[in-house]
Amino acid sequence: MKIIKISVLLIGVLLCSGCKQNPEEKIKANYLDYSKRDDQFTGGIKMIPISTPIGKFKVWTKTVGNNPKIKVLLLHGGPGLTHECFESFDGYFPQESIEYIYYDQLGSYYSDQPDDNRLWSNERFVEEVEQVRKALKLDNTNFYLLGQSWGGILAMEYALKYQKNLKGLIISNMMASAPAYNKYAEQVLGPQMNPKIFSQIKEFEKNKDYANPKYMDLLMNFYYTEHILRFPVAQWPESINRAFKHLNPKVYVFMQGPSEFGITGDALLKNWDITSKLKTLTVPTLAIGSKYDTMDPEHMKWISKEVKNGRFLFCPNGSHLSQYDDQKHYFPGIIQFLHDVDNGNF
Repeated sequence: MKIIKISVLLIGVLLCSGCKQNPEEKIKANYLDYSKRDDQFTGGIKMIPISTPIGKFKVWTKTVGNNPKIKVLLLHGGPGLTHECFESFDGYFPQESIEYIYYDQLGSYYSDQPDDNRLWSNERFVEEVEQVRKALKLDNTNFYLLGQSWGGILAMEYALKYQKNLKGLIISNMMASAPAYNKYAEQVLGPQMNPKIFSQIKEFEKNKDYANPKYMDLLMNFYYTEHILRFPVAQWPESINRAFKHLNPKVYVFMQGPSEFGITGDALLKNWDITSKLKTLTVPTLAIGSKYDTMDPEHMKWISKEVKNGRFLFCPNGSHLSQYDDQKHYFPGIIQFLHDVDNGNF
């Protein structure tokens, strides 16, 4: 009888221990369970109301997965591009149970598109991101901000004002100085081109003939395929072609200028520079640079050392869109950073 009681007790203990999941197993098991979320009906999509100096508008977001400890808000480039540039994340983040949030900034294709240049400033975009953060209930126990290209500018500007809300910051392929970016394009990348092609590009820019189809054709086939996305144009991913198709040119040209060959003309961002402020950032920070990028990878490495708590990720095969042309290094590096910060190993 005593042996039977002990056996029953042991079986009970084993059954109970089997019912218990460690935290990581629980996160993985519930990653795609939307049943307790208020956006289940829309598959994770929310149109978030934001206030601006000229009125109220709505911006589009879509949350993928559930992870109470790691939530990554993605800031796309442009300005005026879309979240579609990040669709490659679908192939890497879910298997790591990383929650991530697609987001089209105001003026971009899936969000409201007011036609008023007073809205297109760094300061106003920073406040927009803060309103999105609050609406999604993100905080410094889980909130990671990943900004790529212009999104990197926005991420750095946000962190300078609101780093207390962040758990981690990822600056992907964006220098901390527009003048330094222009200098790199003019003195390093331009001269690497065929001299005849480079001369033609400079002639178009000298004449401000940016709308000439030949100008964009030269950039696309001799510059973009070397430094934006290192595939022949015919092989560019559909998601990138779609993002370019959905570009809001009014926002893009007003803030960035007519092309990716530096910030030109009287674009708003032409003199943007926060290099002297980086030392005030204490939040864990990953700076990503790529060998063939429009952004100087040595500058990205410098950023990782200038902030108080930084790491550098180098993509030896990548260009500006390393999330596509150097996934072998880009995604493992980001995933490792997220896990290291989350586990207290950073």
